[in-house]
Amino acid sequence: MDPIEILQQHHNPDSPLFKILLVHGQQVSEKALQIARSVRYLNPDMTLIYEAAMLHDIGIGECCAPPIGCNGPNPYVCHGILGRKILEKKGLFHHALVCERHVAVGITASEIESRNLPLPVRDMLPVTIEEKIICYADKFFSKNGLVAHEKTIAEIISGLSPYGMDQVMRFHALDQLLGQTGQLKKTCHR
Repeated sequence: MDPIEILQQHHNPDSPLFKILLVHGQQVSEKALQIARSVRYLNPDMTLIYEAAMLHDIGIGECCAPPIGCNGPNPYVCHGILGRKILEKKGLFHHALVCERHVAVGITASEIESRNLPLPVRDMLPVTIEEKIICYADKFFSKNGLVAHEKTIAEIISGLSPYGMDQVMRFHALDQLLGQTGQLKKTCHR
């Protein structure tokens, strides 16, 4: 399975959006594979991590995010469930769950209800080690252009904070699991 070919089937390869998706997917997959190698004892599936990291944002073209060339009718928070639908149609069920569960640091049914998000009311939290690694790695990179800047832990926390302490604590839990706790402890004074 070639994830770039799948991206090309859903996004114009000559568009700025495709280039953003490709660069972002490469950044996330490289970071995710680096993390996976550091936690080999958890037996992550390296092939799934590469493929799913490349495809995790495939649904953004159906969302409204003009700064990155997305002019679809759906709110951006829906890109995970839209990506899940695309990949399920291709029979890529594990990859599809990565799409749904990587948004924010996962979203709970209660968050969906309390924030009145336009999502099905169910938990969309990363469950498998592959989902957790990709969700975590994704937080280090933006899709605001082709800049290869890797965010610091402080920048990630700052970006998550407006969405509530639950998001920050879920990131902290992934950080502890995946080995970056020293950096996070310096950022979160608890």
